[in-house]
Amino acid sequence: MTINAEVPVAATRAGPAAEQDTTAEQAADGTSAADLVLPLVAVGGAGVLAGYGYVRRTRRARTRTTPGVVSPAVPPVVSPRPPVTPLPVLERQAGAALVQADDCIRTSRAELSFAEARFGPAAVEPFHRALREAERELAAAFAIHLRYGRGVPEGRDEEAARRQALAGIVGRCAEAGRRLDAAAPEFDQLRALEWEMGGALEVAEGRFRELTGRTGAVEATLADLHARYPASATATVTGYVEQAKDRLVLATTHLNQARQAADLGRSEQAVRDLRAAEGAVGQADTLLTGVDQLADSLAGAADLVPAALTGAEAVRVRAATATADGVSRSLLGDTDAALAAVREELTGDRPYDPLAALRSIVRTVSPLGGGQDGVLGAAAWLVGRGDVRATDGFVATHRGAVGAGARTLLAEAERLLDTDPATAGEPALAARELAEQDVRVHGNPYSGGAEHTSGAVLGGVLLGEDPDGGPPLAFGGPDTRKREGPDPGEPASNSARTD
Repeated sequence: MTINAEVPVAATRAGPAAEQDTTAEQAADGTSAADLVLPLVAVGGAGVLAGYGYVRRTRRARTRTTPGVVSPAVPPVVSPRPPVTPLPVLERQAGAALVQADDCIRTSRAELSFAEARFGPAAVEPFHRALREAERELAAAFAIHLRYGRGVPEGRDEEAARRQALAGIVGRCAEAGRRLDAAAPEFDQLRALEWEMGGALEVAEGRFRELTGRTGAVEATLADLHARYPASATATVTGYVEQAKDRLVLATTHLNQARQAADLGRSEQAVRDLRAAEGAVGQADTLLTGVDQLADSLAGAADLVPAALTGAEAVRVRAATATADGVSRSLLGDTDAALAAVREELTGDRPYDPLAALRSIVRTVSPLGGGQDGVLGAAAWLVGRGDVRATDGFVATHRGAVGAGARTLLAEAERLLDTDPATAGEPALAARELAEQDVRVHGNPYSGGAEHTSGAVLGGVLLGEDPDGGPPLAFGGPDTRKREGPDPGEPASNSARTD
C-alpha cells in the first residue's frame, strides 16, 4: 500500500480551449475599465476647453481697440501736456540771443578788417556781403525787441503775441549767426592762419606799431580838450587813453607768444594768440579813434553854433507868426529861454560845451518844425553822429558787460541817424547811460588776474572762461565758436588745405 503525502490540486485545462477562456476573461475586465474612464476624460476635456475660452475672451476684452469700446478695467492713457515756458524765461533767452548775435557781428567785422588789409577789398567782398546780410537780420531783431519793450496791443491774445515776438527775435538772431557760420569755412581758407602765419603777423604788428605811435599824439589831444572845454565835454572819453595802453600791452604779449608758437610749429596756439592780439589792437584803435572823433566833433560844433543859433531864431519868428493857440505860445516861451541860454554861453567868458549847446538848439527847434535842412539839418546830423559814435565805441570796448537793452537803443539811434538825425541823439544817449549802468553792475569778476586780461574780458576780446581769459573769438556765428582746431602740439603743415 502506497501513501502519497502531496496535497491534491485541481488539474488545469490545457490547450486551445483554456487560452480562449483566459482571453475572454481579460476582455471582459478591459471593457469594464474603459466604460468608466472614457466618460471622465470627455468631461475633463470639456472643462479645459471652457476655461481656455473664458481666458481668451477676458484677454481680448482687456486689449480691445475697437473705437468707442473701452474696458473699465484699464483706464485710457492721456499724454501729459508739455510745460509752457514762462515769459520771463523767453525774454532772457531773446536778450541773450541779441547779445550773442551782436558780439559775433562785431568780432567778424574786426577780423575782416585784418584780412582786408592783407588780401585787398576784392578778396574779402563775399565776406562783407555775408556780414551785411547778418547785420540786416540783427537790425530786424533789434526792431522787434524795441517794439516788444514798448508793449504789444492789449487783448485776449496778448500773451500769444508776446511769445510770437520773442520767437521772432530768436529766429532772426539765429539767421544772422547762420549767415556768418556759412561764410566762416571759406574765410578760414582765405586767411589760412595755420599754414601761413607770417603774413598775418606782419599786418597785426604793423597796426600795433602805428597805434603805439599814435598814443602819444592822442594823449596830447585829450589834454588840449581838457584845457579848452569843461569836463562835461570830454566825459565820454574819460580813461580812453589809459585803456588803449592797456590793450596794447595785451597785444604785445600775444604777438610775442604767437611768434614763438609759430616758430615751434604749434599752429593752434599761434592762431589763438594772433586772434587775441588782433582783438586787442582793434579795441585800442577804437579807443584812440574815439578821442580824435570827439575832438573833431567839438571843433565842428564850435564853428556851427553861431549859425545854428541864428537859424533857430529865424524858425522861432516864423512859428510865432503862424501861431494863435496858447499851447504854442507856451512852447515859444520855452524856445526863447533855451536859445537865450545858448546865446549867453556863446558870448560869455567861461568855456562851454559846443556839442551840448548845439544839441540844445536842435532839440528846441525840432517841435517847431525846424532842423530838417540847411544849417539846422547839418547841426542835427553832427550832434546825432557824435552821440551814436560815442555810444558805439563804449559798447564795443565794454561789450563783455553790456546787455540787450543798451544795444537795442543803440540800433534804433543808428537807424534814426539815416532817417531822422534830429531824433537820433535821444536813444543814443539813453543807450550810453544804460550801457554804463551795465558795466557798473557787472564790476570786475576777474580781479585775481592781470589788469590787461580783465580789461580784455570786459571788452570782449577774450571770453573769460579759462584762467588766462579763454579763447578769442573769430569770424563767424555761434557754431564757429564750437569748432575744434588741431592739436596744440601738432606741428604746422606746409601742405595746401583740402577742405
